[in-house]
Amino acid sequence: MPETIPAAMRDAALRFGEKTALLPPDAPPMSFAALDALADVVVKALIAEDMAQGERIAVWAPNSCEWIAAAIGIQRGGGVLIPLYERLRGAEVAEILERAGASMAITTAALAEQLRAHDLPQVRRVICLHSGDAALAGREIGWDDFIARGKEVPDDTLAAREAAVTGDSISDIMFTSGTTGRPKGAVFRQSSGVAAGRIMQQYNGASESDVFCPMGTFAHVGGYKQGWLTGIVSGCAICWGDALDPQSVLRLIAKQGVTIIPAAPITWAGILDHPDRAGFDLSRLRFAATGATTIPPDLVRRMVADLQLEQVGTGYGMTETCGMTAFTRPDDAPEKVVSTVGQPTPDTEIRVVDADGGDLAMGETGEILVRNPRTLIEYLDDAEATAAALTPDGWFHTGDLGCFDAGGYLAITDRLKDMYIINGLNVYPAEIERALGTLEGVTQCAVIGVAEPIKGEVGAAFIVRAPGASLGEDDIRDWCRANLASYKLPKTITFVDDLPRTAMGKVIKPQLSQMLERQS
Repeated sequence: MPETIPAAMRDAALRFGEKTALLPPDAPPMSFAALDALADVVVKALIAEDMAQGERIAVWAPNSCEWIAAAIGIQRGGGVLIPLYERLRGAEVAEILERAGASMAITTAALAEQLRAHDLPQVRRVICLHSGDAALAGREIGWDDFIARGKEVPDDTLAAREAAVTGDSISDIMFTSGTTGRPKGAVFRQSSGVAAGRIMQQYNGASESDVFCPMGTFAHVGGYKQGWLTGIVSGCAICWGDALDPQSVLRLIAKQGVTIIPAAPITWAGILDHPDRAGFDLSRLRFAATGATTIPPDLVRRMVADLQLEQVGTGYGMTETCGMTAFTRPDDAPEKVVSTVGQPTPDTEIRVVDADGGDLAMGETGEILVRNPRTLIEYLDDAEATAAALTPDGWFHTGDLGCFDAGGYLAITDRLKDMYIINGLNVYPAEIERALGTLEGVTQCAVIGVAEPIKGEVGAAFIVRAPGASLGEDDIRDWCRANLASYKLPKTITFVDDLPRTAMGKVIKPQLSQMLERQS
């Protein structure tokens, strides 16, 4: 059984051949054989660009067939993939590229323009997808010209590169923000990604007859390792959309004949309540997943009854554990899906411990520790963070609080980490605070997450202006739009004279929450 992503792609091309692998929204379908061949073209072009074994290459672009081919091609040549969310801004990406030591980036002409303001001397080539007639500058090259460079690379050179990639080779570095305010690079083995795809297949039952829509970006674990990689290992077709609003999702399900799809509770609620739902053909849909925030108690019952689904599930996982570590079972009652995140996956151990690391009894709440063979190797160039997160015997400190019930089902009760979730996306206040702190006229700032019925949680920023500064809410919002991904933008901005702090200088964030409550 293949242990690397490139080998899994080769195996899929042999097993499934001309069967449809990808169903892009704005291009013809692509078969498994064609996707494998495109990955070969990419790796040859990278070799022509003098890519070395272990070289780090970023993909910063919207979902596309080329995104997947680029990822597989990078890894097939022995390179290390750095997947980056297309909604990140140029400054955010520049910092990651510099810290990761990335030498090349595959992006779009529009996104590449954002990088021109940053020196990035270690980045020698920026490859622009769908560049069209865009004016390219300096180190930038259009996709067609890039691909043409690989035509003279012989097949045996490619084969030698591919043969050197093993299950223990580094596959990717996935940057995830942390409570320090700086993104941390989680380093993974090749075998981790393949295992993540197989785990997801076990729960959603993906097969050659299915169409799976992972939703969200290929740069996140759900869209990548438990998204299109699930299609590679199972033979199902993968599709994706450009919008997550209920009508767009309904249109996508009907158009592509989607059978498997995860979505946030807000999306499912919107689908169920959509006045034109009956006009969309949802007859092939059989498996739905939801979660990442509180699930309304009646939602799962309505999904099963109104959409006639075979299964609705939820689970628990994170970037560092390479996806799901717990998931509900097909025959679980709606109450289990609403109140728990299921039982540990077959390859995962989960403990709930007290502050001293001692195991707690059923029903007692403590920190959740996870151990499985998919867990990150380390945080890139950060021994301190690695030591804090990983025990010597491989247990990962999630920072989440939870407890087990009598049936071995895990419930998440709270988070130790200073983080909130908006529409299923993790947002770390420290990252936003660090960014806002660079804005002229801001002397202090703090960000908290507050409950919001539709999105789950949203950000609230508290700002202390410098003496004489005339910053207003519009100034803050305009700056945030230019420098932060849109989902990180605070919904409310409150100017204060000072921030409440402890004697040690730490901001007392519960008092900020109380301040908002008094204002409402």
